[in-house]
Amino acid sequence: MSRYRAFKAAFEVLSLLHLSPLLRRFSACRGVIFTLHRVLPEPPAAFSPNAILQVRPDFLEAVIVKARAAGFDIVTMDEALARLRSGARHRPFVVFTFDDAYRDNLTHALPVLRRHNAPFTLFVPTALVDGVGEVWWQALEDIIAANLVVSLGDRKVDTATVEQKNALYEELYWYYRTIPESQRVEEITALADAHGVDLPAHCRALIMDWDELRTFANEPLCTIGAHTVHHYELSKLAEDEARTEMTASADILAERFGVRPRHFSYPIGSRQAAGAREYRLAREAGFESAVTTIPGGLYPDHAENTTTLPRISLNGNFQDPRYIDVFLTGALFTQIAKRDKGPGG
Repeated sequence: MSRYRAFKAAFEVLSLLHLSPLLRRFSACRGVIFTLHRVLPEPPAAFSPNAILQVRPDFLEAVIVKARAAGFDIVTMDEALARLRSGARHRPFVVFTFDDAYRDNLTHALPVLRRHNAPFTLFVPTALVDGVGEVWWQALEDIIAANLVVSLGDRKVDTATVEQKNALYEELYWYYRTIPESQRVEEITALADAHGVDLPAHCRALIMDWDELRTFANEPLCTIGAHTVHHYELSKLAEDEARTEMTASADILAERFGVRPRHFSYPIGSRQAAGAREYRLAREAGFESAVTTIPGGLYPDHAENTTTLPRISLNGNFQDPRYIDVFLTGALFTQIAKRDKGPGG
């Protein structure tokens, strides 16, 4: 059974048996942080490997409504830390976080969040907002989607079918994840050039500019967080470069909006992408918290380790209202993370 099918089966069993509320009652988990990226009303195409990063506005709304109905408070990152540090047993809480500053967060997510008075954090990679970075994971998908044959130097790969497209995306995505970031930039740029894709224009089409982002900086519900300058995988960088990526992004946001971010999100955020060195650098940079994408709930001992916070991805492949109770049960995801020590996404 594939990993996806195994997760799907687990979600089905837990939702069918209504076990999640019972598990929450006996768990020491205090709350959960949700990871989101894109919010789009349109269904994904047949070939859409990044659909896991995309939820519908109505599903976001359903999660907000269900969380409150289940007794959860929707709180800011600051309030979540305060509750963890207090040592008291407060009502359970949810924190909504959005990575990368996609423009659809403005057009589709913000109206939902405002309608429900739901606070949230937006983690911003500043070079992407400048329009000079690469949203390389989406560019890779778009290049493969648009071509029946993809040229990789002297190698020509047939990509006429969805199966062929998925196979090439999987191959190249994980290849890019293993090579140095400078080499990855060089190779994705060459791939884009060979297929007529302007990477800065592609980035500009997906990511908010500074004027659009100011809407969030002025939004009382929003906390702006740092997400590096170039969205590089920090573990691949030399320590000085990683430190600069982290601190410079906060400095740029402070210069733009007058407030230095207190919270940070590691790009990609898996164990492969960030580890003990990066957690230390986040502390040294003065961030109050830093979030990973390692799945799990928040427990009292996280008050002492606020630069290693787990999050639960609202995965676009699991947009069924029956599954919301499962997403709210942080203890389940903590156990998954303990069993699965792989590199993650």
